[in-house]
Amino acid sequence: MTHQLSGKVLAFIRSQRVARLASTGPDGTPHNVPVCVVFVSGRLYFASDKKARKVRNIRAHPTVALSFDEYSENWKRIAGVMVVGKAAVVDQGVAFRRVRQALYRKYKQYARMAPIEEGQSVIVGVTPTETFSWGL
Repeated sequence: MTHQLSGKVLAFIRSQRVARLASTGPDGTPHNVPVCVVFVSGRLYFASDKKARKVRNIRAHPTVALSFDEYSENWKRIAGVMVVGKAAVVDQGVAFRRVRQALYRKYKQYARMAPIEEGQSVIVGVTPTETFSWGL
């Protein structure tokens, strides 16, 4: 079941440059890595090399968590969001190219420093199923 992100949660997510992706390997081993995320049409998307461990994990276990957080020495200003969802890998096609453009718009250096190419890269879309937020 899809979970609609509230306005405050979505605004916070859109303001963040990096999220941490938690996935689970085929043997149950947890894996946590930073990813650059965009929100398009109700889903959170990031790109990856098609052979990356996170992609292999998602193909085996599609339930993932994305954590966005903002730390402050003043703990009254700490804020964050965790989104749990179902991930799906997009290898090519119109959806791949549309999300790639959204990633390139948000992260200007992406196209030059880490091009997202069909056949070498994949786009992962996460459909939110639940959220937890703090400090918003």
